[in-house]
Amino acid sequence: MSTKTYKRIHKRRRGTAIVETQKGILVTAGRSKKFMLPGGGASKRETRTIAAMRELLEETGLQTYYAKYLFHHRGKVHTHGHYRDYHTVCLIKARGSPHPHHEIRYIEYYRPDSDINISIDTKDIIERYYKYRKRSRLRREARHFVYRIREWLGF
Repeated sequence: MSTKTYKRIHKRRRGTAIVETQKGILVTAGRSKKFMLPGGGASKRETRTIAAMRELLEETGLQTYYAKYLFHHRGKVHTHGHYRDYHTVCLIKARGSPHPHHEIRYIEYYRPDSDINISIDTKDIIERYYKYRKRSRLRREARHFVYRIREWLGF
């Protein structure tokens, strides 16, 4: 009879920021140069949106002036630490010029055609964000089309 030991996988509440600029989506990295979206763990009395805003300021010096919840994302299990991140992903608009702070050593801008080494969770979240953005644009265009037809018909 074989005995397997299963380690408990800890859930980590994480606020994750998407800061989209003309250059691309802001990503950060430490010494390893594995780029991730800015963000981090939320304390017990802190929402994950607030955690994303706080971490963005701590990691890059950017000051948030707008934050919008986008979606939740359940990350992959990190085998080296036996935990899984539960992301609250927020679209954030911020003021300032980003500079690496604390554990962050590098700041880059991700585009689909870039060769930046991003984490699996970051890749999944960015792909999901692009789909979300495309659906939102299509909904706006459809609403505009309906309004124009209603106007043309005299409603």
